[in-house]
Amino acid sequence: MKAYIFPGQGAQFTGMGLDLYEKSSLAQELFEKANKILGFHITDIMFEGTAEQLKETKVTQPAIFLHSVILAKVLGDSFQPEMVAGHSLGELSALVANGVLTFEDGLKLVSQRALAMQKACEIAPSTMAAIIGLEDAIVEEVCAAIDGIVVAANYNCPGQLVISGEIEAVEKACEILKEKGAKMAVLLPVGGAFHSPMMEPAREELAAAIEATVFSEPTCPVYQNVTASAVTDPNEIKKNLMIQLTAPVKWTQSIQAMIVDGATEFIEVGPGKVLQGLMRKIDRSVTATGASLE
Repeated sequence: MKAYIFPGQGAQFTGMGLDLYEKSSLAQELFEKANKILGFHITDIMFEGTAEQLKETKVTQPAIFLHSVILAKVLGDSFQPEMVAGHSLGELSALVANGVLTFEDGLKLVSQRALAMQKACEIAPSTMAAIIGLEDAIVEEVCAAIDGIVVAANYNCPGQLVISGEIEAVEKACEILKEKGAKMAVLLPVGGAFHSPMMEPAREELAAAIEATVFSEPTCPVYQNVTASAVTDPNEIKKNLMIQLTAPVKWTQSIQAMIVDGATEFIEVGPGKVLQGLMRKIDRSVTATGASLE
C-alpha cells in the first residue's frame, strides 16, 4: 500500500516551488490564488526570498503547505494515496490531499495557525530542545519531575525526541538528560514551545477557525499526530486537529501504525527530505522516496 507523508516546519528552502510554477499552469493558478488569499506575494519570498524571510512563521507554514499541496495536485492521476499523514503543520497538507479540506480552506487554516502560534510565542518566552540517544520513557520521566512546564513534544524516531516548554524548565531538563546519557540535548532555534501547554492561546484561537470550517469525508484514512491511528470520521478528524497544537506529535507511532496496517511504500510530498531520513531510522524494511514531477 502507498502512504503519502507531508513535512512540517523546518523543510523550507529558497527557491521552493519554483519548478512547479514554471512547469505547470495548474500550479501557477494555485500559487496566484494563494497570493490573493494571503494578501501578500508569498511566491516572491518562496522563489527568491532570503532564508531569514522564509523563517518567519507567517511565511514558513503557508510556504511548506503550498509546496506540498500543489505538488500533490500537479501529480494528477498518479497521486493515489491509500493512507496519509503529516508532521505537525503537514497534517493540514495531508487533509487537503485526502479531500477533507479544500485548497482554499486548508490555506486559510494554515495562515491562521501560523499567526496564532506567533502570538502565543510572544505571550511568554519558551523554547524546544532536541534530545538524542535516550529512550522515550527516560525523557518523559525527567520532564515530569521538573518544576515548570516541559513536555515531550515530537516523537520523531527511536532515540530522537523533542521537548518543549518554558525556557528554564527546558534548560534544566537538558542538563539532567545529559547526565542520564543523552548523546545530545540542544536547544532548537525556534520561536516558542510548540506542541506544549504554552500553545493554549493559539489552540483556542485555531479551534474557533477549525469549528467554522467544513470537513468532508476523506478519500483515505489520515493517521493523525494526536492519535497515531487511522481516522476517517470528519468530526473526529476535526476534534483531533483542534488539540494538535498543545499535544505531542506521535510521528514514530503513526509510521509504525501505518506499516502494521499494510503500508509498504512511503512517498514524501513537499520540500526537503526530512521525513525520508526519519523513515530510515523508524523502519528500514519499507521504501521511502520523494514525490517529483519527473
